[in-house]
Amino acid sequence: MKNLWKALMMVRHCNRRSFWLRVLYVMLQSVLPLLNLYLLKLLIDAVTIAVTSGGEMPLGACHVQYYLLAMCGVFLINRVVTALNAVNNDVLGQRLIDYVSDLIQRQSARLDMQYYDNPSYHDTFHRAQQEATYRPLQILNNFMSLGGALLSIAGVVIMLAAASWWVIVVMIVAVLPGFGVRLYKARKIYRFRRENTQLYRRTTYYGALLSAREFAKEIRAFRLASLFRGRFVEARKQLVGRLLSISRRLGALDILCGLIETVAMFAVVSLLISEAYVGAITLGTFVMLFEAFRRGQGYLSSLVGGIAGLYDNRLFVGNLFEFLTLEPTILAPDEPLPVPEEISEVELRDVTFRYPDMDRDVLSHFSLRARRGEITRIDGRNGFGKSTVIKLLLRLYDPQQGTVLVNGIDVRRFRPEELRSRMGVLFQDFVRYNLSVSDNIQPATQNETHDAKHLELNTSLRLAGAQSIVDSLPQKEATILGRLFDGGSELSMGQWQRIALARALATDSPVLLLDEPAAWLDADARHHLAETLITLQPQKIILLVTHSQNLDEKMDLK
Repeated sequence: MKNLWKALMMVRHCNRRSFWLRVLYVMLQSVLPLLNLYLLKLLIDAVTIAVTSGGEMPLGACHVQYYLLAMCGVFLINRVVTALNAVNNDVLGQRLIDYVSDLIQRQSARLDMQYYDNPSYHDTFHRAQQEATYRPLQILNNFMSLGGALLSIAGVVIMLAAASWWVIVVMIVAVLPGFGVRLYKARKIYRFRRENTQLYRRTTYYGALLSAREFAKEIRAFRLASLFRGRFVEARKQLVGRLLSISRRLGALDILCGLIETVAMFAVVSLLISEAYVGAITLGTFVMLFEAFRRGQGYLSSLVGGIAGLYDNRLFVGNLFEFLTLEPTILAPDEPLPVPEEISEVELRDVTFRYPDMDRDVLSHFSLRARRGEITRIDGRNGFGKSTVIKLLLRLYDPQQGTVLVNGIDVRRFRPEELRSRMGVLFQDFVRYNLSVSDNIQPATQNETHDAKHLELNTSLRLAGAQSIVDSLPQKEATILGRLFDGGSELSMGQWQRIALARALATDSPVLLLDEPAAWLDADARHHLAETLITLQPQKIILLVTHSQNLDEKMDLK
C-alpha cells in the first residue's frame, strides 16, 4: 500500500484542483445512473397504470411527464459531468506527465556516471520511463473506480434486497473467479515485463540503429540494415511469442469466467420473471431489478478491475520508485570547503581506478601534477586511461585508491558542482547540440547582460578559431546547428570540434582540460589551436591529451 499511497499523493501534488474535481465527478457519475434507474421504474409503473386504467388517469399516472422530464434532466447532467471529467482527465494527465518527467530528469542528472556504466541501471531506468508517465494516474483511476463502484453497488444492493438476498449472493459469487483471473494476469504480465527488460531494450536499440541520423552513414556504408532488421524482428518474435502464450492461457480463463457470469444472469432473470408472472412485483420493479442486477454485475466488475488494477499498478509503479530511490555516491561533504579562486595546481597522487564491473584497473598507482603556467601533456597507448584522468579531475568518479587534489586539497572536500564550474573541458566524444551557436557555446550562462554574453561569445569563438565558421552561417550565432530541426545548418566534424572547444573556453575557468582537441582539425586549425594554448598558458592550468605532433612542435612539448 505504501507505493500506492505515494503514487496517489504524486497525482494530487501535480494538480490539486484537478485531483479533487476528479473525485467529485466520479461520485456524481456513480449516483446519477442509479437515480435514473429509479426514475425509470416510476415512469414504467405510471405508464402501466395509465394504460390499464382504460384512458382514465388515476392518481399518480399524471406524474408521467414529470418523471420523463426528471429522467432527461438527470441524463443531461450525467453527460455534462462526463464531458467535464474527460477534459479534467486530460489536464490531470498532462500535468502528471510533466511532473513525473521532471522527477526522472532531475534524478538522472543527480546520479553518478558509474550508474551509466551498469546495465542493471539501464534496465531500471527503462522500466521507470515505460511506466512512469501513466501509472500514477491509473492508480488514481483505480481508486476512483473502487469508490464509485462501492457507491453504486450500495445502491444496487438496496434495490435488489427488495427482491431477494439470494440474488445479491449470486451476483457477488459470479464475479469472484474473474477477480482471481485478473490478479493472476497482473502478476504474470509484470513478471514477463521485468524478466524481458533487456530484450525490450534491445528492440529499442535496433530500432534506433535503423532510424537515427547518427548511425545512418555506417548502416548504409557497411550494408547493415538487413542485419539489424533481422535482429529486431527476431527479438520482437521472441517477445511476442512469449506474450501470446501467456495471453492465450488468460483468454481461456476469461471465457470460463464469462460462462459462469452468464449462468448466474440466467438464474437471476428467471427468478425475477417468475416473480413478475405471479404479480409479486410490478413491471416497473421488474425492469428496475433486472437493470440493477445487470449493472450490479458491471459495478462488481469495475470493483474487481479496480482492485486488480491497484495490484497491477502497485507492481509497475514500484519500478518508478525503485529508480527514484537510487542515490548518488559522489556527494558533497557535510561541511564543504570553497573551491579556491586561484587554482595553481591539480594533482593525482598514487591513484588506482577501475570502472564498475570491470575486472582490471584502468589506472594503477598513477600520479600526475599539472601547474599553472604549464601545458601538461598526457600520452600513452589506447586504453591507458588518459581520458579517465580528466573524469577523475572533474570528480565524475572517485578513485578506489589514492587522492585527487586541487591546490593540495582533496577534491572530496568540495561541492562537485562548484569544482566542475572551475574547469573548462573538451571531451574526446564531445556533444553536438542541435541548438543555436550561442546555446552550443554558452548553454549555462545566466544573469549576464546581452553585451557581456556577446563579448564572451565572440572571444571564445576567436580563441577557438571558429569565428569565420559562425560568420558564414545564415543567422550567425542565432543559427541552429545540425539537421534535426527546421532551418538547421550542418557542420563538418572539424567545425563541430571548434564549436566544442569554444564551449570549453567560454567558461574562462582557471583549469582547462582538453582531450584530443585536434583530432578532427586540419593543419591551419591545429596551428591556430597551438597559438591559442600558448596565449592562455600563463594564466591557466592546461592538461592536454593529444597525439598531434603539430601541436608538440609548435609548443615544444616533449
